[in-house]
Amino acid sequence: MSKRTTVTLQDAYLAAQRAAASAAQADPAVTAYAELVRGQLTLMGEDPDREGLLRTPERVAKSMAFLTRGYTMSLADVVGDAQFEEEHENMVMVRDIELYSMCEHHMLPFFGKAHIAYIPNGRIVGLSKLPRIVEMFARRLQVQERLTEQVAEAIDEILAPRGVGVVIEAFHMCMMMRGVEKQNSRTITSALRGQFRDCPMTRGEFLGLAHRG
Repeated sequence: MSKRTTVTLQDAYLAAQRAAASAAQADPAVTAYAELVRGQLTLMGEDPDREGLLRTPERVAKSMAFLTRGYTMSLADVVGDAQFEEEHENMVMVRDIELYSMCEHHMLPFFGKAHIAYIPNGRIVGLSKLPRIVEMFARRLQVQERLTEQVAEAIDEILAPRGVGVVIEAFHMCMMMRGVEKQNSRTITSALRGQFRDCPMTRGEFLGLAHRG
């Protein structure tokens, strides 16, 4: 095969890739974000038209839409009708809820686990809804302190329980990949309301369960 033919086939392949990328960008928001990513690649000194990067702007745009989909969720949608009358008066806890979020300061990921507990006041919520509440707030640009408070406030709002406790433990890539570059530092935040704040025994039981293991 001649050099001229090879170049022609390569050009045709690249043109087909560009056409596929263009066709996939039906969402105007994805298209706009992809254009920003192309500009970023250029500013980095990269060539956004080289083969390995042709679909990167579109992939990044779709990835960002997924990672920040919490902006499109509401508490009513997440919880739905999964609230039930129940005269249970002891602590309900779901621990080790995996979470993935993005630091709003550097737009780098932070990830870890949330531990949630509440003491019902005549109503309970479906257990799967607690991780969904975490997901709704985590899938936004965040700081861990606010995320912890938002989860506690949401549970307080939908159930009006006797108490709510939330602990989040997370690793922040903005500390691990850049800046101080401390690989083993873990950030722990808590939000305590009602009996979890006012009763030392309840608070101690919750924090002991949250940090166990």
